[in-house]
Amino acid sequence: MKVYPEKLTSHIKNANSPIYIVSGDEPLLVQEVCDQIRSGLRNQGYTERDLFHAEANFDWQQVLFSASSMSLFAEQKLIEIRMSSIRPGDKGAALKTFAENRTPGTVILLVMPRLEKKVSSSKWFKTIEQAGAHVQIWPIELKALPGWVNTRFKKAGLKASREAVAIMVERIEGNLLAAVQEIERLKLVSSDGNIDVADVVEGVANSSRYDVFTLLDSAVAGDTRRTLKVVQGLKLEGVDMLYIVAMLSRELRSLAMMAIELNATSLDAALKKGRVWAKRKEPVSKCLRDHPAREFQELLSRLSDIDQMVKGIVTGNPWDELTSVVMALAGAKVTPRQIG
Repeated sequence: MKVYPEKLTSHIKNANSPIYIVSGDEPLLVQEVCDQIRSGLRNQGYTERDLFHAEANFDWQQVLFSASSMSLFAEQKLIEIRMSSIRPGDKGAALKTFAENRTPGTVILLVMPRLEKKVSSSKWFKTIEQAGAHVQIWPIELKALPGWVNTRFKKAGLKASREAVAIMVERIEGNLLAAVQEIERLKLVSSDGNIDVADVVEGVANSSRYDVFTLLDSAVAGDTRRTLKVVQGLKLEGVDMLYIVAMLSRELRSLAMMAIELNATSLDAALKKGRVWAKRKEPVSKCLRDHPAREFQELLSRLSDIDQMVKGIVTGNPWDELTSVVMALAGAKVTPRQIG
């Protein structure tokens, strides 16, 4: 069954779902919903947790084995499966088997990207959705973003002026994680809990730290020199590689979708469907002119290789490969390295 995020706490308390499915491309919202599920189940005694990263050629029998085995220290277990992509395979059979033959005391948390219609309408997915609870995460619409930002200020114990909220919305350009990070920073430096325009603007002016969003903007704009400088800065700062990969994957999927749309519609229509902010229309348009859809898909495939490098599944230097990917997106002529 489908469950709205605001109803999730009540559902966890009152239902006995064998499977929780969280799908969407907003990393912050997906993470917060997953945290909510883990916390709710932990309060019910699910103190053991097995984590799996379902990549290509993943052995789904591991999941069924984990479901049928319990440690000596816990009677209830949460099995978390993170899928970086949704591709045909034997995942459907394994999950369908679990849904139809649930092991007592075991719950699966399945974290997936945004679902395509062919997946959501497949027999295996319908079976697990009917057996469990599906939380679909949708992007925050532009018109709703000021309200969302204001609510996050209140949750942080801050009172922001309408103008401060407007400046914040303009600064983050739809990136929710950036908003939360900035609000947390303001919480630390605020003396009375009141936030005005000057507080937000000063924070922007004083922020010299390289971040992932600067990297994305530089690469999409085709600024190879700044892209290289930023990715080197991120490496020196020790920024989580998998977080960078997740954000870059989201950007590339959006660009690939818009590039495909261009085959059947106008540039303006493609940008609108991709929810491109006014300030980004020019660089995104240039990026779409410079790269065909297949190149975005190829770069996405290389991000999957980076993910496996980080996890030790294949050999290679993930930072070198990431640098190669973002430089290719920026328009530099680079040769993909061979992985082992």
